[in-house]
Amino acid sequence: MTDHPGYDKVFTRSPSRVDKNSLGVDSRVNTEASLKKDIGLSVAMSIVIGTVIGSGIFMKPGKVIEYAGGSSMALLAWLLGGLITLAGGLTIAEVATQIPKTGGLYVYMEEVYGKVWGYLSGWVQTVIYGPAIIGGLGLYFGSLIANLFEWNEKAGPWIGIITVVFLAVINSFGTKYGGIVQNVATAGKLLPIVLIIVFGIWKGNEQVLSAGSGLTGGEISMGAAILATLWAYDGWLMVGFVAGEMKNPAKILPKAIIGGILIVTAAYLLVNIAMLHVLPASTIVSLGENSAGKAATLLFGQVGGKLIAIGIAVSIFGCLNGKILTFPRVTYAMAQRKQLPASHFLASVSEKFGTPIPATGLQVVFAVILMLLSNPDYLSAMAIFAIYIFYIFAFFAVFLLRKRNKKKERSYSVPLYPLVPAFAIIGAGYIVIATIIDNPRDSLTAIGATLIGLPLYWYLNRSKGKDGTEESLHKQAK
Repeated sequence: MTDHPGYDKVFTRSPSRVDKNSLGVDSRVNTEASLKKDIGLSVAMSIVIGTVIGSGIFMKPGKVIEYAGGSSMALLAWLLGGLITLAGGLTIAEVATQIPKTGGLYVYMEEVYGKVWGYLSGWVQTVIYGPAIIGGLGLYFGSLIANLFEWNEKAGPWIGIITVVFLAVINSFGTKYGGIVQNVATAGKLLPIVLIIVFGIWKGNEQVLSAGSGLTGGEISMGAAILATLWAYDGWLMVGFVAGEMKNPAKILPKAIIGGILIVTAAYLLVNIAMLHVLPASTIVSLGENSAGKAATLLFGQVGGKLIAIGIAVSIFGCLNGKILTFPRVTYAMAQRKQLPASHFLASVSEKFGTPIPATGLQVVFAVILMLLSNPDYLSAMAIFAIYIFYIFAFFAVFLLRKRNKKKERSYSVPLYPLVPAFAIIGAGYIVIATIIDNPRDSLTAIGATLIGLPLYWYLNRSKGKDGTEESLHKQAK
């Protein structure tokens, strides 16, 4: 197994249980063996549900209907997005149990494909995926707050930027404070979902199936529709960050991923059915990210609608907080391994608060730049496109691991092998190819930003080649 000096500091234990000094740049005391394994199934499943449910279910119904061309195909897109995610979860569960280390995708890519691919996956999470998701969530939150208080829509991006910076500061004071925000937000996010489902299906009388989008001349793309749903489903892989802290990861991790994804898929389908029962599909498209708030107002009146909108804002706020809390840890891990410029600075930890403030700051700076230059729908699409390129490799890893460990007994095997992994790969591949066809310029920009990491990797590792300690790139990429 490959040594992971970056992971053993970042992903081994929650910082609330780690002495501040143990997170120092030169520390080597936190290893996988020192993990306290106290996470059970209920907590692991709540991590999946809590990290997945955020803005997508409230912000994306209109875009999905627009791209799909109508309500029936939109519901199919939500179902297919859930099935692709479920197939991916079933597949990654086997990969995770064969590589029972914390760190998620970053670890899986390096263990299976070598240091170069591990580096590239971390690079994408640092410069594209993490900042784009933080930026997209911030913009959605700002838009919702501006609409809630009937402010000028131009205030939305600035509200989002202020919120992102505020949460970065809160999490820099210590994960204890970010954790308090996360617990409150997780409890609050379920209320609007349950209320919209129950009262929307009960009181609504609009046509659910075969309702048109109301748009003429628009280009219909199921690939774009499914990609939009995958923003709402994304985040389930983050449970892998705490695999080393589970009582029995071989049994708990697959159940948590599968159970969590099934619950989320059912909730998303029911929310969409409820909203279509309350608002015409064309109205959901025209209202865009404000459609959920409008549906809540029709169901519960002005005051009730405001309360539900606040609940939705809390959901997005909590999701944004969780991303700001976790994504910088990948940047920090890469800096610990000297895989980024200014690694010494980015790998430093506040002596007072015990948090990776420089790594958090870098993610936030990138996110704010993207927020100023783009819109949330673009950022969400590019984030999912970029990460799904690596998801394909992660799904294919199950075939390589079975070949590599064919004599080793598995504690969990993906059901219906090889059909389920094949479906995950085909589904993810379809999303990537359809996005390239539908939006070639932006897709190639994301791919180019990914490939920029290669010369940087070679530059940062040039000195290692001189003393013979660096493996050849051919061996690393094997």
